[in-house]
Amino acid sequence: MRHIFFVALWRQLHVLWPILSGVLVTMVGSGFLVGRIEGWRLDEAMYFTFVTGLTIGYGDLAPKHLAARLLALAIGFSGILLTGLVAAVSVQALRATEDPEQQ
Repeated sequence: MRHIFFVALWRQLHVLWPILSGVLVTMVGSGFLVGRIEGWRLDEAMYFTFVTGLTIGYGDLAPKHLAARLLALAIGFSGILLTGLVAAVSVQALRATEDPEQQ
């Protein structure tokens, strides 16, 4: 059953990889721009990006400039989209384990 799950997961990820990679590039690119605007180091910018994108939002880093705040919104929406895609792919892979003949 585990093997069926991982095969189905791989197939789903293979199909959605262009979309997932586009969302990740959007998040990282926006995070880099936020870091440049705010004067943060690269590690701080990437930390902010993934904390914001995963909707954790610790609040230890917060953009002050309007452009950076708008980019932070784009990061947040991209993170929600990424989380939804990963959840959907996982559910599809789990469904494949229910009835292996459907593949």
